[in-house]
Amino acid sequence: MGRRKALVLGGYGLIGSACMRALAAAGFEVVGMGRSGAAARASDAGAEWVIQDIPSVSVAEWRALLAGVDVVVNAAGALQDGARNDLEAIHVSAVARLVEAAGPGLRIVQISAAGVSAEASTAFFRTKARGDAIVQGAADWVILRPVLVLAEEAYGGTALLRAAAGLPWVLPQVLPGAQVQTVHVGDLAGAVVAAARGEVPSGTVADLTEAGSRSFPEVLVAVRRWQGWPEPVLRPRVPGVVLAGLGRCADLLGHLGWRSPLRTTALRALSAGVRGDPAAWARVGGRPCRALEETLATLPATRQERLFARAYWALPLSIGVLSLFWVATGAITLSDPGRAVSLLTQRGVAEGVAWGAVIGGAVADLALGCAILWRRWARPAALGMVGLSALYLISAVVVAPDLWADPLGPMVKVLPGMVLALIVWLWVEER
Repeated sequence: MGRRKALVLGGYGLIGSACMRALAAAGFEVVGMGRSGAAARASDAGAEWVIQDIPSVSVAEWRALLAGVDVVVNAAGALQDGARNDLEAIHVSAVARLVEAAGPGLRIVQISAAGVSAEASTAFFRTKARGDAIVQGAADWVILRPVLVLAEEAYGGTALLRAAAGLPWVLPQVLPGAQVQTVHVGDLAGAVVAAARGEVPSGTVADLTEAGSRSFPEVLVAVRRWQGWPEPVLRPRVPGVVLAGLGRCADLLGHLGWRSPLRTTALRALSAGVRGDPAAWARVGGRPCRALEETLATLPATRQERLFARAYWALPLSIGVLSLFWVATGAITLSDPGRAVSLLTQRGVAEGVAWGAVIGGAVADLALGCAILWRRWARPAALGMVGLSALYLISAVVVAPDLWADPLGPMVKVLPGMVLALIVWLWVEER
């Protein structure tokens, strides 16, 4: 008898990648599925992948994909509607077609979230609850509902948690009334393996959580100590109105393709508390999940961890500065193009060529400054900034070499901007 086969939806995500590794270690033949080939290869270049947009898969296509598959682990999901995400499509429609295509010998392991309900305050929880209800119409199913998942990898909310805890000299007091429980990603992956093996009865709905809970500020303190930082000098309280404003800004960025963990859905869920009940998991013989202290003791707090925490805020700051700089330079030039043209004509450039260079350069500056704010174009825009800056520098050598000797150093000051754009190009990547 050959190895059992598992198909993991969202296999390159934080949870999905852990499930793929755990299932492979348990002897399963594992296939991952997701829409980004680049993200899949970055997650595990040696794994077998199906590259397809999950919400677009038809019932007939699901039947073909499920041929020979014994277990489907659904770790695909999105936090909030945005430029790249449709909650109804990924949490409900895709699940409905999957269940319709599922044969009687297929087990579906649905990874949901603790606290889902049809009456929840966020679309994330409501659509997850509807997806869970659809899964319960399958022949063989298990629904696992983790609380806040902590892992070696920093992504989304766990990345924000690390970054907030690692702020220099400051530890913000955020959502003091929110009670939080955590689960180690290894405990979640172990539960998925147990369900895939058939060790968990069909029809099980169980939260995966540690037994105790603590306030969100207490979690931040624990993470900061784990990272190895000294005690903070300041512990400022962050007003709710400030958090709400940050959430709305993050929502706007979501329409540009940025999936910030500060979006209103995450903040609402966190303010309501992230809690579960381990009783159902214990009743089916599930292994108890580790407490936060045990989880942190298991995870390595390395130099890379600390560098990530401190560098987390640098990326949005760098993108914002670059966008402001390039939009401002383009707008300033267009506000008085004749002045820039005269600088060129005084150095022997033909007037027509000068006007073309000035207007074209200003428009290019504006385009790059706006494009870097759009997630899809951030990396090409950053590279374009480097290239256009280099073109400006070379042109200055040919046309206006005297500017290099200017006491204010207008040409030399271009170089730090090029380096900053190059850093953004290196940092921005898919998970």
